[in-house]
Amino acid sequence: MKKFFSLLLATVLIFVTVGCASAAKSKTEKIKFNKKLLKKIELIDAGARDTPLAVLREKPEDVTIFGDAVANRGQMVNFIYKRNASPKINCTVEELVNFYYEEAEREGIRPDIALCQSIKETGTWNYGGDVVPEQNNYCGLGTTGGGVKGAYFETPQLGVRAHIQHLLAYTSTTPPKVAIVDPRYELIEKWRPQIFGKIKTWTGLNGVWAVPGKQYGQDILNLWQQAQLPDASDASLQYANSQLAKNPDDFSYVYRGLVYFAQKNYWGAQADFKTALDINPNLSDAVFNLALAQEKLNRTKDAIATYDKYLKMNPNSELGYYNRGNLYLKQKNYKEAVADFQRTLNIEDRFVDAHNQIAVAYFQQKKYEDALKEIRRAAEVNTTNKIVNKNKSALESCLKVKK
Repeated sequence: MKKFFSLLLATVLIFVTVGCASAAKSKTEKIKFNKKLLKKIELIDAGARDTPLAVLREKPEDVTIFGDAVANRGQMVNFIYKRNASPKINCTVEELVNFYYEEAEREGIRPDIALCQSIKETGTWNYGGDVVPEQNNYCGLGTTGGGVKGAYFETPQLGVRAHIQHLLAYTSTTPPKVAIVDPRYELIEKWRPQIFGKIKTWTGLNGVWAVPGKQYGQDILNLWQQAQLPDASDASLQYANSQLAKNPDDFSYVYRGLVYFAQKNYWGAQADFKTALDINPNLSDAVFNLALAQEKLNRTKDAIATYDKYLKMNPNSELGYYNRGNLYLKQKNYKEAVADFQRTLNIEDRFVDAHNQIAVAYFQQKKYEDALKEIRRAAEVNTTNKIVNKNKSALESCLKVKK
């Protein structure tokens, strides 16, 4: 009997060993590509984030949640359409903007910045995460990740009202002026006394509204800055010149530089940004804008050096690392490019274009398996990004089919 059990145990061990070996082999088995097909494709480069920054007259950490709008309704409508021509919302863009101004102004909250928070949370209503358009949930209320979709609201206006009431819970102990529709308002009031009514600025939301959210408030304010940018009209240039005639300070030169940038007069933009920095060398947003103008003028080395300066002033700027990474990618300096894109992701792990650019860098080095893994990672972060989906489809079309 003992001999029988010994034989049985030996047999089981053989099967387990073989099974484990097979499993290990399948885990380490390399993805195989059709090399001929790979030669026929190129991955799409997501490119730089080339929208300049409107320089704030106040420090980001001083911008309060309470206050009046700076950007008007028309500017916000245009800004939204510029970022997404077909946002997935259950009303018109104009109606949504009006809802934000109506609901936020009633409670004393800045409507233009609240809209920018919604733009960040929803990917300009392109979604791609857990929340779906049918929820009318514009700020991730109740979402905790892992497929948890969070709160649903019957109408877009109620969704906006819930967003504003949630902000109110963070920044004031005064109850909303209309019936509470935010399902988490009372939870904050009851269970989070350490933050209820105590967050006064947008950067104060860092690590509180979003976790880890190290630059959460700054990202919202960057969007707000972009919404305030002047257009390329002659009227904007006339206004800029009139402001400079009255007060030729650093902000006035930056403003005219922004008009020139919008008009694609990059030499004029570069000159004005430099003049602003001669007046005030610490104007970091003007440094960022100067780097963009230099990039547009194909002065790559100068642009990299300017981004170096900007990143010393703003070491947590994912935009700075991302754009410098793109310049390194153009130079085929893959080591520095990937390092900068990774720094971008260390600051903002949902920066899907950084994943895409890492995949592009790997692909250009013929590291096809790494490129596929990175682009699949990007597709997990955002399911609706068109460039990522096209690149993923192109790479997967080159996989060898197992027979």
